[in-house]
Amino acid sequence: MSRRSRAREIALQALFQEDLNPQNSLENLGAFLALRLRDDESRGFAKGLVLGVKRNQDELDALLQSKAEHWSVHRMPATDRNLLRLGAYEIRYADTPDRVAINEAVELAKRYGTAQSSQFVNGILDKLIERK
Repeated sequence: MSRRSRAREIALQALFQEDLNPQNSLENLGAFLALRLRDDESRGFAKGLVLGVKRNQDELDALLQSKAEHWSVHRMPATDRNLLRLGAYEIRYADTPDRVAINEAVELAKRYGTAQSSQFVNGILDKLIERK
């Protein structure tokens, strides 16, 4: 697993944790990342992803909602919801190539989601790049 892939994995964990325990907010993000990522570059990349998703969450959720037929973002499984936010953030705001962002989200869905998560994540994120 590449360092960026590992950083995405940890970013997903931080987003998932914040999603389920918003009262903890992001005050412990630095410590959380420091315990899980060894190098400054990976920590910086993961922190940028988490803060970017949180800063743009309303817009990302609206975008995802418009692409997820018959699904409310808030009714999606928490893992899928946060993977979609992460992937959409990278497609929309980061310098990550679209296909790399989708592939990384799909791989994380295979590891952390349900049997259907990877196809669900792939289908919705793929709809985001059709518009570009």
